[in-house]
Amino acid sequence: MRVAICGGGVIGACLAYFLSCEGAEVLLVERHEIAGAASGKSGGFLALDWCDGSALAPLARRSFQLHAELADAHGNPWGYRRLDTFGAVADMRGGLAIDRRSASLPWLRADVMVQGQLGTTETTAQVTPAVFTRGMAEEATARGAECLIGEVTGIALDRDGTSMRGVEVDGRLREADAVVIAMGPWSAIAARWLPLPDVYGLKGHSVVFRPTKPVPAEALFADIKGDEGVGDTPELFARPDGTVYLCGLSGQEPLPADPSVIDTDSAATVRLRAMAAALSPDLADAKILAAQACYRPVTRDGLPLMGAVPGINGAYVATGHSVWGMLNAPASGEALAGLILAGCSKAVDLSAFDPDRFSGLRS
Repeated sequence: MRVAICGGGVIGACLAYFLSCEGAEVLLVERHEIAGAASGKSGGFLALDWCDGSALAPLARRSFQLHAELADAHGNPWGYRRLDTFGAVADMRGGLAIDRRSASLPWLRADVMVQGQLGTTETTAQVTPAVFTRGMAEEATARGAECLIGEVTGIALDRDGTSMRGVEVDGRLREADAVVIAMGPWSAIAARWLPLPDVYGLKGHSVVFRPTKPVPAEALFADIKGDEGVGDTPELFARPDGTVYLCGLSGQEPLPADPSVIDTDSAATVRLRAMAAALSPDLADAKILAAQACYRPVTRDGLPLMGAVPGINGAYVATGHSVWGMLNAPASGEALAGLILAGCSKAVDLSAFDPDRFSGLRS
């Protein structure tokens, strides 16, 4: 079976991997570069049970397991490791009046209060996102998949307009039995050609530091009171290569037409550096290796769109994973591969993510 995947982020790369493992003929099309958008600029945080109580729980639990299995199977070039995860409170206005017997971590400032442990090495982990995404694409190409840099300019249907013929890349038809739209928030472009629900982009900023001292394998979810009493909730992840990733400051801004051209707000970088200094003395003067921004794909109900596009045989969509894209990519790829090749997914039930769930809301 010939399957064309539009989008070289982590969802598309994992789908390409699992399809290629089953012997499908895979074409992975990416406009910019593999992991060039959110999949290369996310935190790479993984959690076993943080989606419990929602429709995402089975997907997250299966994916957490798959991350460990994939690292073992492929020599772990993407830095998969287990983490201890903590919640903390800090104040940029001059410190907190805390009980000195309160829990703390050695690499944090003395006036940062650790409120509790949110995850252990049994329940939280990480990967280096860009390396993981590219690694999955490379493993797919090693199994025969083709990776093509080019712009998806359309899709081709049969004469009746009910079945997929292929995808147009830079105006040239590449024939395929199935086409998957997995372009993150840019999946909205495909609504010109297919009846897709709305997908939006939520912009987030992040900074990668080189700290003056090593930070242990820990993640921190902080609540920081600002100069005017306004709170920020940054997330901080120490990485195996000795760097530290800090993100926050999400907001809605217009999605650029070209994913390779995303503006980074210098004021956001300054603010993130101030948050880092409020948390750790080792980050106060740390070198900034990258100041970046990306757009996470979100939907109206906060759940991914994964499954067959109604009314067109061979058309599929896989987007809208929001903050859990890196976590849920392996199980999403595995489940979608089953749906495309066998008509059903045995590992995870995808019915909660059916793109047709919004059909009653369409005008």
